[in-house]
Amino acid sequence: MSLALVHARALDGIEAPPVTVEVHLGNGLPQFHLVGLADTEVREARDRVRAAIQSAQFEFPQRRITVNLAPADLPKEGGRFDLAIAIGILAASGQVAERLLPRLELCGELSLNGGLRPVRGVLSAALAAARAGRALVLAPANAAEAA
Repeated sequence: MSLALVHARALDGIEAPPVTVEVHLGNGLPQFHLVGLADTEVREARDRVRAAIQSAQFEFPQRRITVNLAPADLPKEGGRFDLAIAIGILAASGQVAERLLPRLELCGELSLNGGLRPVRGVLSAALAAARAGRALVLAPANAAEAA
């Protein structure tokens, strides 16, 4: 049983409320469940994340994967959680170190080839991450907005 916690931000108007991406790898048939009031675009992250991890030459774990986007009552939309989900899976499976995750917030949509796409609302996320004392990891195309 492996668990990783990754910090992210939702977008609610001009606010960027915190979201904890909890990734659990358990025993059982390989499955990928996404919970926590995710809309259709977020649920589609399963396919984007799997393809991106494999394209980046990492191993996609053949385990039962449960991803919880907490708090569950906060609406989540778009691909902004893809990067956090992917890093959570890699951390829970021991492919990347977890030690830096408490100091980071991750925000970005993944392409199928493993590239990082920009998302909207990163200025709010950058300000909120700075107030929380964390660095924001995002797509290079979002850097000017977040600066």
